[in-house]
Amino acid sequence: MVANLYKKLNKIWRVLATGFCFAVFGFGGILLTLLILPIQRFLEPCEFKRKQKARLTVHYSFKFFVALMHYTGAIHFSVQDKQKFHDLKGQLVLANHPSLIDVVVLISVIKNADCVVKAHLFKNPFMRGVIKGTGYISNEDPQELLNECEASLAAGNNLIIFPEGTRTTPGEQLKFKRGAANIAARCKAPITSVLISMKPSTLTKGTPWYCVAATKAHFEMRFATDPFTFNDTFNNEQPAMQARQLTRDLQHYFSEELRHL
Repeated sequence: MVANLYKKLNKIWRVLATGFCFAVFGFGGILLTLLILPIQRFLEPCEFKRKQKARLTVHYSFKFFVALMHYTGAIHFSVQDKQKFHDLKGQLVLANHPSLIDVVVLISVIKNADCVVKAHLFKNPFMRGVIKGTGYISNEDPQELLNECEASLAAGNNLIIFPEGTRTTPGEQLKFKRGAANIAARCKAPITSVLISMKPSTLTKGTPWYCVAATKAHFEMRFATDPFTFNDTFNNEQPAMQARQLTRDLQHYFSEELRHL
């Protein structure tokens, strides 16, 4: 009976802790949008340096958020090889996408991170100022998207992409879209594969934030053991064929790697 009472109290605490953390996240987004990033824009006339500073600010803000979730007991985080994440440069960072906070954790450990965001987030009052200030890339125009991704990687940024395009539905197999493959084929950037797990599943697609798991969730992130390599015949194919084949290869590769988690 005592054990059951402890589980119930622990779950109630994790709901409250999660709500508090997301409230802090929302307030932080408003603070960055209305105060911190405008001050940076005023003090730094160079657009390139201004975006760098904005991304570094977001990096430390997300690092604080992850630490807050960890130490309040909302979620336990484990990130392997943090120094390796810190040292990345000019990489196309591909990762699976099981939870709402995957990109937050990735940016919290990668200083010079860029990412592709959904166009509707540019209208989100909590995020639009941050997205515009950092120069994160919108997926609204496919051709412009490819141009901006190529320029970002050439500048030494690490470009974070989720090949699924959206969060994984628990219990279903991975299903990759061609966006990541098109970017990889166009930019010819080295690929870094990152594996993410959230056990038990929480903050998944279609699940409200307050529907926490019965026990504390453990978020684990690490580099894939075997790096992804392009098919030998890849460069001899037409762009459309390249994207289709590369999408299949990436989907198979991640599915196999995730089996070992």
